[in-house]
Amino acid sequence: MLTDRDIIVKVLGKGRDPQQTKAVELAQGEAVTIGADDDADEIFATMARHKVRRLPVIDGHRLVAMVAPADVSAVRGPVGRLSRVARAAVRE
Repeated sequence: MLTDRDIIVKVLGKGRDPQQTKAVELAQGEAVTIGADDDADEIFATMARHKVRRLPVIDGHRLVAMVAPADVSAVRGPVGRLSRVARAAVRE
């Protein structure tokens, strides 16, 4: 996954031409995702383990949302399932 920060640091920060830089040149590592039914604890554990702040949410093989720590914190509780976060993110 590429973010705006990746573009700023790896392209503009290094004086590269954004018009000539391909996404594949910026990609690194393995894709990390979270399942739509995973709970908040699993989301935070996955983020910490892989040192990421955004996770693609997948349902089977389909991307259904992107989740960030603030999204999870907003619904965290005894029943704070990610599927609620994913549904809210898709509606936005």
